Amino acid sequence: MRIGLLGTGPWADMAHAPALRRHDGLDFVGVWGRRPDAAKELADRHGTRAYDDADALLADVDAVAVALPPAVQAELAVRAARAGCHLLLDKPLAATVPQGRAVVEAARAAGVASVVFFTARFQPGTEAWITEQAARGDWFTARAQWLGAVFSGDSPFADSPWRREKGALWDVGPHALSVLLPVLGDARGVTAAAPGPGDTVHLVLDHTGGASSTLTLSLTAPPAAAGAAVELRGRAGVTLLPESTEGPVPALLRAADALLSAAGGGHPHACDAAFGLRVTEILAEAEALLSDRR
Repeated sequence: MRIGLLGTGPWADMAHAPALRRHDGLDFVGVWGRRPDAAKELADRHGTRAYDDADALLADVDAVAVALPPAVQAELAVRAARAGCHLLLDKPLAATVPQGRAVVEAARAAGVASVVFFTARFQPGTEAWITEQAARGDWFTARAQWLGAVFSGDSPFADSPWRREKGALWDVGPHALSVLLPVLGDARGVTAAAPGPGDTVHLVLDHTGGASSTLTLSLTAPPAAAGAAVELRGRAGVTLLPESTEGPVPALLRAADALLSAAGGGHPHACDAAFGLRVTEILAEAEALLSDRR
């Protein structure tokens, strides 16, 4: 499958480009970015071609991987789907619900496959744990903490404008939801949302499976306090999400496998654009509640 990369930032360089270059089932055709000089530098580092025009790249490939801010991703994903390209997207799918809905509708109309890269869902240990807990069911409550220290130290994402604007809710919130929703069922609603220090937010969700969950999300935690944890409690007792030390490239290779399978006539992946839209809807609901509290 011929694939192109849209985006030239740190995530494109450290995750997407290495994965696209290494995958045996992909031909990494080229890179487009909003900054032509950055696109050339990235393409040169990874042995591919820089494109000055996004539509020219779309015309040369069967699929695209996107590593761009959510609002930009959504716009380009619609264009890519209409050009007949399968979609390997990043989280969050979009910055608003209408943007996300447009991506889903364009993919369906064009008959192209989509996979949204929720990192934890493409790590074998984590995905096996999710599958096991979903099959066990009968959970009473869950607690998820996704705490980052992105805006301190030497994080490559410290200068990310969209992360500074949208905060932890939209950056790490999708990770927490990607773990909780398949285990506890869809969220019937966000029943409470409260701000914390910095960009920290606290959410309470009511799930269709009967359980409730709490989420604490932050990009401004002290470095010593950073980390992710998910705890489930129910009739079976208490279980914790296993830790993973695997980097993003192996997980992205598996996401590319999933896209190839879906594009080849397999069933849509559980983390397709429709799932990405549902996550976006929950984030937007929480954002509206938080705006009333600030």
